[in-house]
Amino acid sequence: MTETTENKPAAPAAGKPAPATLRALLGEKVGMTQLFTPEGELKGVSVVKAGPCSVVRVKKADGPDGYNAVLVAFKEVREKSLNKPGLGELKKAGLGALRHQREFRVKDTAGFEPGQTLTLDGRFAVGDYVDVQAKSKASGFQGAMKRHGFSGLPASHGASDKQRSPGSLASRRSLGKVLSGQRMAGRTGGETNTTTKLAVIKVDAVENLIYLHGPVPGPAGGIVTIIETAANLKKVKAIVKASGIKKDKMGNIIAPAADKKKVKK
Repeated sequence: MTETTENKPAAPAAGKPAPATLRALLGEKVGMTQLFTPEGELKGVSVVKAGPCSVVRVKKADGPDGYNAVLVAFKEVREKSLNKPGLGELKKAGLGALRHQREFRVKDTAGFEPGQTLTLDGRFAVGDYVDVQAKSKASGFQGAMKRHGFSGLPASHGASDKQRSPGSLASRRSLGKVLSGQRMAGRTGGETNTTTKLAVIKVDAVENLIYLHGPVPGPAGGIVTIIETAANLKKVKAIVKASGIKKDKMGNIIAPAADKKKVKK
């Protein structure tokens, strides 16, 4: 049985660009390379294919959701890869099968409609700073030394086959159990990490590529979230003008040399 798209509902804003007030995108990590800046500096950069993304749903504070947000989807897949509720919501917005979805809070939802497209063009520029969130590389089951950086036990002076042992986990009598949160061997990596304040070195709006200074969590091909940084870029420092008054260690005012009276002998 073949699928037909004749009765597929079309969103009123299908294909239209979304407002650039939402400075966030979903993307796919391509890898790392090096670029020369206009000043001649060689910098290691992470390449991310950001977008295009589609607006699936717009939530409003005065609606049933009770808050302002925009639901965004990314990366086309086969329809059989999605469940029916998720696929139905995408078709309601006039979109095809998209695997990854992410909700972004916004102050105002004016101008956003289901079916709009979010692209890199006009959303980020060279010199901007962004936060990138992604899942880190998974390393499988690892010991305490690799997972937590333990130093291990001595290899001599009576120690036997305990070089990579974590050591004592708990006392025997007073508690009689291992406390919750004890650092031990276990699954390493595969957790959601956020790298903050990455500078945008280059933007290729035609190929939807953004070049970020420094490493990005996760392997090549992993899904990343790029959003405008929440960190303080400039700390305001009060400029205090030094007065001409100087004091000695006892707190006495020292007059300038020009004001000292000449003493006649």
